[in-house]
Amino acid sequence: MQASISLSVSSHSSPAASTKSVRTEEFICINALKPANVRFCGLRKEILGFYALKGFDSRPIELSGRRSSRKLSASLSENGVPSKGFDYDLVIIGAGVGGHGAALHAVEKGLKTAIIEGDVVGGTCVNRGCVPSKALLAVSGRMREFQSEQHLKAFGLQVSSAGYDRQGVADHANNLASKIRNNLTNSLKSLGVDILTGVGTILGPQKVKYGKVGFSDNVITAKDIIIATGSVPYVPKGIEVDGKTVITSDHALKLESVPEWMAIVGSGYIGLEFSDVYTALGSEVTFIEALDQLMPGFDPEIGKLAQRVLINPRKIDYHTGVFASKITPAKDGKPVIIELIDAKTKEPKDTLEVDAALIATGRAPFTKGLGLENINVETQRGFVPVDERMAVIDKNGKLVPHVYCIGDSNGKMMLAHAASAQGISVVEQVCGKDHVLNHLSIPAACFTHPEISMVGLTEPQAREKGANEGFEVSVAKTSFKANTKALAENEGEGLAKLIYRPDNGEILGVHIFGLHAADLIHEASNAITLGTRIQDIKFAVHAHPTLSEVLDELFKSAKVSSVSSPIKEPVAV
Repeated sequence: MQASISLSVSSHSSPAASTKSVRTEEFICINALKPANVRFCGLRKEILGFYALKGFDSRPIELSGRRSSRKLSASLSENGVPSKGFDYDLVIIGAGVGGHGAALHAVEKGLKTAIIEGDVVGGTCVNRGCVPSKALLAVSGRMREFQSEQHLKAFGLQVSSAGYDRQGVADHANNLASKIRNNLTNSLKSLGVDILTGVGTILGPQKVKYGKVGFSDNVITAKDIIIATGSVPYVPKGIEVDGKTVITSDHALKLESVPEWMAIVGSGYIGLEFSDVYTALGSEVTFIEALDQLMPGFDPEIGKLAQRVLINPRKIDYHTGVFASKITPAKDGKPVIIELIDAKTKEPKDTLEVDAALIATGRAPFTKGLGLENINVETQRGFVPVDERMAVIDKNGKLVPHVYCIGDSNGKMMLAHAASAQGISVVEQVCGKDHVLNHLSIPAACFTHPEISMVGLTEPQAREKGANEGFEVSVAKTSFKANTKALAENEGEGLAKLIYRPDNGEILGVHIFGLHAADLIHEASNAITLGTRIQDIKFAVHAHPTLSEVLDELFKSAKVSSVSSPIKEPVAV
């Protein structure tokens, strides 16, 4: 996501230099100054401090100190001037991570932008998803360290006991969400993005209404519209959620209780992360998985290793190949009752009685009330149909002019950073520059201890693709046990796996299980994005000793028949 603050530098003896955006066919802003931007947690935050100032003269500028001969001031980036006949160039319905990223990039491109939000800025990720869950997982990680006598003993450390305050843990998650939400809100305001409060509905081509229940609606026009309404927890039929003993991830993040025995329905990202949290805080966990194996979305080899480390040694058991056909909340002194049926035959299988149940069966798009019928669009399983450029498709298979959909509501890749990337891609399109996002370059991560991360294809997917398209697939692996930094941290349990084409060095997929896997994956995802081949990335230099050398060894262990070299003639410096 993009955020920027334009800076103007003026001398006491001369008028302040100013920057004005110039609208071209591509709406490219031509600024005398280009501010530095810093990404954080998939978001961007403006940093008022050390900027690289260009476009004036070569004399040094002192940014701090009272003796400066120049005056440094920050001014809000102009929120564009709308196209003739419209209130806005771009209106975004939904202020989650995707909508936020699109809005900031739009302002950077000179578009007059508004964002409509009926709840709070930040959407699912910031308020009920990845942000507060990372706060809980930070606690669970530290609890695991304190509870592992063997781990501490290896460092020569002694800790008498480890405990926690449940409300304090919950407050940590809530405070983090509040802080990030305020950061997002302030970044939008600082750039002049109009935040319109209420439920957004498309009335027709390039026309949207918004408003709160009980109040009159406001109607605005926009040259382009982006739908970014996100998703909500998916609850299968037969499951009664009371928010206390049968809960979704929305409720679990509040950590109102830590039950002795928690059943988790679904063993994907959400279920795995919450199993990490609850077991660290003392709960016993039972997974209920419809497919025949746990962690079905992961590369099978990584999944087996993760099960050996994350499931088997912990107070976790599981039932696979079964559906929870009915779940009844605890009441009148009775426990939560879960009725299981065989996933294939639908015959009754078992009945569980537990203290609480967490429904982690994925998420469903939030697309009701958008007014899609006004633009002749029908959802598919609730998702808004789009093409590879996120342009909305109507029920006749034709593109709806000037309407796009990003993030969870289009179902292409239900990740916050994917939504942001899609939003930025759409803004590029409405500014006249064709851009197609490569979803195979978008990484994903599960923040368990240790972490799991991945980008691209799994090995079975790659082999199927190779068989269909007529190319060979090779696999390279390296262990964290060979990495100095991992061993120094006493965290040698881990594996990195590279799936590639040996004929041309194309990276098809990378999967990592181990310490800080979520951070390590980006070297691979960036390589896929840029089309970097293995034979070229082998020349990259990694600091020693660092965990990044896991990837260094991985790429160097690959055997590629095609050879190309990025090395040019040496330049004296």
